[in-house]
Amino acid sequence: MAIADKLVLQRQRHLKWPSFDKLELVLMIICGILCFGFSLSVTCDIVTREIGRPWLWLQEVTSTLFIYAIFVGAAVATRRNDHLYLTAISEAMHGTPRLIVEIIIRIAVLGVAVGLIWFGYINYLRGFGSFRLPSGTPIASLYAAIPICGVLIALFTVEQLVNGIRNGFDHPEPPEEDPAIPVIDPNAQIGARS
Repeated sequence: MAIADKLVLQRQRHLKWPSFDKLELVLMIICGILCFGFSLSVTCDIVTREIGRPWLWLQEVTSTLFIYAIFVGAAVATRRNDHLYLTAISEAMHGTPRLIVEIIIRIAVLGVAVGLIWFGYINYLRGFGSFRLPSGTPIASLYAAIPICGVLIALFTVEQLVNGIRNGFDHPEPPEEDPAIPVIDPNAQIGARS
């Protein structure tokens, strides 16, 4: 199984367009890189402070990686129905009531996405008046993650709405295959015994 097959979630395929699978794969890889970078920069920050030679710019790197990981992660989790999704309510229903609840939930998520786009863009523009220290980078570089996240969440929510209305939201998931656990025969001999 290729790494792409492991990173792109196969659950609820009836709500997904195959053309967005590559985007999901790229976002998952970016999330992994951001989380690894965040962990590495925190570790380096701790070590450099403990040896008495702190790298002050590491705090900027850490906060940037952390913020982008949160917003990119929220976007990809929306596609995977792992975030911003109220499953307990809708999965207990079937037929028309489920369709109505699923549409309402996704319209609410779409409203959140529009808010992220609109207010995130406003904050992004205002962020050019404030600067991060010690680099002097405009704080807008952090705020850019918010409208980007909103656009991705809106894209994935529209994908789910269109496919859910077209194909239905209520599709039973195939059972996940558990890796086979080898059965050990207690009577089998392992090597020669003296």
